[in-house]
Amino acid sequence: MCLKIEKNMIEIVNQEESKKSLNFIEQKVESDLANGLNSGRIQTRFPPEPNGYLHIGHAKAICLDFGIAQRYGGVCNLRFDDTNPTKEDVEYVDSIQEDIKWLGFEWGEIYYASDYFGQLFDFALRLIRAGKAYIDEQTSEQIATQKGTPTQPGVESPFRNRPIEESLDLFMRMNKGEFDEGAMTLRAKIDMASPNMHFRDPIIYRIIKHPHHRTGTTWKVYPMYDFAHGQSDYFEGVTHSLCTLEFEVHRPLYDLFVDLLIDELGKETGDGFEKNRVYDDYRPRQTEFNRLNLTYTMMSKRKLLQLVKDGLVSGWDDPRMPTICGYRRRGFTPQSIRNFVNMIGYTKFDGIVDVAQLEYAVREDLNATAKRVAAVLNPIKLIITNYPEGQTEIFDSVNNPEDPSAGSHGIAFTRELYIEADDFVEEAPKKYYRLTPGQEVRLRCSYIIICTGCKKNEAGEVEEVYAEYLPDTKSGGSDCTRKVKGTIHWVSVAHALSAEVRLYDRLFMVENPSDDKEHDLHELLNPDSLKVLTHCFVEEELKNCKPYEHFQFQRIGYFNVDPDSRDGRLVFNRTVSLKDTWKKIQSK
Repeated sequence: MCLKIEKNMIEIVNQEESKKSLNFIEQKVESDLANGLNSGRIQTRFPPEPNGYLHIGHAKAICLDFGIAQRYGGVCNLRFDDTNPTKEDVEYVDSIQEDIKWLGFEWGEIYYASDYFGQLFDFALRLIRAGKAYIDEQTSEQIATQKGTPTQPGVESPFRNRPIEESLDLFMRMNKGEFDEGAMTLRAKIDMASPNMHFRDPIIYRIIKHPHHRTGTTWKVYPMYDFAHGQSDYFEGVTHSLCTLEFEVHRPLYDLFVDLLIDELGKETGDGFEKNRVYDDYRPRQTEFNRLNLTYTMMSKRKLLQLVKDGLVSGWDDPRMPTICGYRRRGFTPQSIRNFVNMIGYTKFDGIVDVAQLEYAVREDLNATAKRVAAVLNPIKLIITNYPEGQTEIFDSVNNPEDPSAGSHGIAFTRELYIEADDFVEEAPKKYYRLTPGQEVRLRCSYIIICTGCKKNEAGEVEEVYAEYLPDTKSGGSDCTRKVKGTIHWVSVAHALSAEVRLYDRLFMVENPSDDKEHDLHELLNPDSLKVLTHCFVEEELKNCKPYEHFQFQRIGYFNVDPDSRDGRLVFNRTVSLKDTWKKIQSK
């Protein structure tokens, strides 16, 4: 009996802990399910505009939209908000789908806002007939001026009370292309004295004569985001419309248009429009969460596009860019990005997240999964003078000490090796435990050696380092009792593969580049965001590596294979260093 009571108590505690760990959106979803809203359905959507490549901020929204659907047995659809043909392209549509799949998510269906252009146009006609919309011939500047301020009511347009039939005729002619862009707009007639500025007769349609990537030149008028968004959610059956906080002030307008739509769908008019009703006893509801802002990172699509167009980066997938494809090329993993999003969570308050948290997430993931290999980025030659010429030994190198099942691979040891130039100094400071004349170090996986000297060129630069090995100090040997404080890595000269290594760092020097209004975008860039090393060597194990494979270069950092690699020419990108060195550099 006591055991049963104890088990029940444990279950209750676990349930309470589970509830505590829910974010506010998950709590709302569970409350809606408990109250039987939308007949117990859960449906979300990810609605990007196809006017650029997705960035890390979108990854946060993707994880939420798809994650909510997964957790509660619902469905998340992908909908392209393609209501502005002047900025949209099929290239972006394709890249968005690729990025979502790479992050590990699958959508239920693919929709486009353009799928609903007909229904939205018909809905606009109904609003005109009901006296709830009118054609305005003022300029955008005049309309903005007449809207007033948050503390001062707006002024009604001189066209606000034009006859319904006249507005209907003009709207149809707008769509036939009879008027120039900007000559007319369709505005909803709501309340010019409303304290909510979005209610002051918002524009719901404008003239655009640019061909659409899906509908061509069929339409000459296009709906505004606020008019298309909620209606698209309704037509698809979305239950939870999740948006970032900047749309919180738009929510009353979202709700108003949805209510007007449902009201019109409930009317029997004989024109067939009422068939657009999706479900009875249903309406989508919008909930807002904080957007992702990262230090040393630009999130503006417009400014990211400027970086590409001005040639300041190599493209949207430049590994310094905060785009998802840029992170992929740099070597970030889908799991690391999902872990990062889970780490920072979702709140109702905007803030800025230290980019070091994202770098920590990828280090943790790669530490558990990346294969360990040897690479020398700034090589000098080490000659072990007492090791037999022409002899080769194969030593065992563990692939990943964090994962015993990962096994090991062989690494060739010979008389001549490449080591890092920084691993030798002729006159060593105190507590320097690497190579210096008269000092012993261990060569990783192999022998202890004692440095005997070096050779310099005419400029005084070290060209070769000399050492002798101690044969009875082989790693793992039962007779090896000698201990040394320093261990360095190496690559056999005879077995080394040449490689190019690209050392990437943060693209911007300032912590919050988005808020810097005093400097040009060019002036904010970190001049050391990319260093290309062309005379590097990696171990022979990497001869068959594939693009996007991840590795830890021992003692250096995490790297992946860049798709620029070709047969005989390996290119590696640094994902992150082994430790966060940025704060140390900034403090100097």
